[in-house]
Amino acid sequence: MDISSIALRAVPGAFILNAGIGKLKLDKESAAGMQGMAATGVPAVKQLSPEQFGKSLAWGEIALGSALLTPFVSNRVAGVALGTFASGMLSMYFRNDSMTQQDGVRPTQDGTPLAKDAWLAAIAVALIGLGKKSSRRNK
Repeated sequence: MDISSIALRAVPGAFILNAGIGKLKLDKESAAGMQGMAATGVPAVKQLSPEQFGKSLAWGEIALGSALLTPFVSNRVAGVALGTFASGMLSMYFRNDSMTQQDGVRPTQDGTPLAKDAWLAAIAVALIGLGKKSSRRNK
């Protein structure tokens, strides 16, 4: 794994892993609040109980963070996984009117934390690109 891959994977991997570990002990009310927010971007999460949602979110973040930090997971696979996660986050951002200003793009103060997740999408694209470049070299 080259230094570019390490740089792109280590920081978001550690951040997401830590966030997932922190969510393992979510109480029902906190999980329900996160679920309500998540449902604005991914409506299917409404079908879960708050407890199921909280555990799924925690273990999903742990799995994603671990995959980013694990060298034998290819850049392409890690990038696709991170891109999926980032898409969900940005979906919540763009589908919630209180998150964006009237132009529908620039963040409001409430939207800034989610808008910052655009960097995760950019990292995902870079990892996928590195993965394609690597697979061409191996042929």
